[in-house]
Amino acid sequence: MTLVVGYAADGRSAATIHLAALLARSLHEPVVVAAVVPAAPLPSMARVDEEYREYTRAEAEHALAQARKVMPDDIDATYVVQEARSSSSGLLALAEKHDASLIVLGSSSAGVFGHVALGSVTSRLLYSSPIPVALAPRGFRIRAGDVVTRVTAAYDGSAHQDELVLAAAAVAASVGASLRLSAFAVRVPAAYTTRLGTEGDAPIEAEWTAAVERETAAALKRVAALPEVPDTVESVIGYGRTWAEALDDVEWLPNDVLTIGSSSAGPIARVFLGSRAAKIVRHSPVPVVVVPRSAAERIVDEAEREVVAD
Repeated sequence: MTLVVGYAADGRSAATIHLAALLARSLHEPVVVAAVVPAAPLPSMARVDEEYREYTRAEAEHALAQARKVMPDDIDATYVVQEARSSSSGLLALAEKHDASLIVLGSSSAGVFGHVALGSVTSRLLYSSPIPVALAPRGFRIRAGDVVTRVTAAYDGSAHQDELVLAAAAVAASVGASLRLSAFAVRVPAAYTTRLGTEGDAPIEAEWTAAVERETAAALKRVAALPEVPDTVESVIGYGRTWAEALDDVEWLPNDVLTIGSSSAGPIARVFLGSRAAKIVRHSPVPVVVVPRSAAERIVDEAEREVVAD
């Protein structure tokens, strides 16, 4: 398997390369770093089209030269200029060609530093990719030799997230990382300030917390039944008045990775972020891997087959 890395032609995607190196080193997989340029237009009498094509290709080659300087020497990496009608279609074509297990992307330069910011290309791929998509926060960096040490699965107790939990556990076990299930709760401020009103929300929150804890315990039992399990498994709930506060309420360590599943309303074969999932992604202080439901099922099946084969 291979990791396909989308590298912006402006050469300002160091965070993407750092995340690709972290994941490649952890998964023991090679990477293909791609700069996508517009496909050749239909033949024309105008020389300007060919000149523009040469210019964009030269810019892409220069960007890939920058990527080579950032990529650690211990990563098996190749660099390609991919022609396509759009960046998203070009990356999907490369992913299919190389039987990629993951597409790695960076954040929009307009986002908050240290958090994931969705740009036009990442947004399109999150709605069209049949394989997981990894997103690097702005300014993300790793140290020499770093690997993923903990996989946190965003989990709210929903039945459709069971495969995500099992997939996260299988990946964590395969890379020697610990597993954590994390739920996030946003306390919406009441429109009134009476004591009676504020107390009225407490039973609802307590009931939700108890339900999540029950489902989390059940999910961890399913994890324990896997052929291979992470050495350490834990769970946590983050609370806050906003999504940013809820995510900050949970401790994050260097080399953590957050995984989140597709919405149950989305196409089963493709990534599809629901409203809550999109908010979690945008406020994550660590890299995020968004996993389509079908991909989660495939990861679990492959993990179980590998153990049987051994």
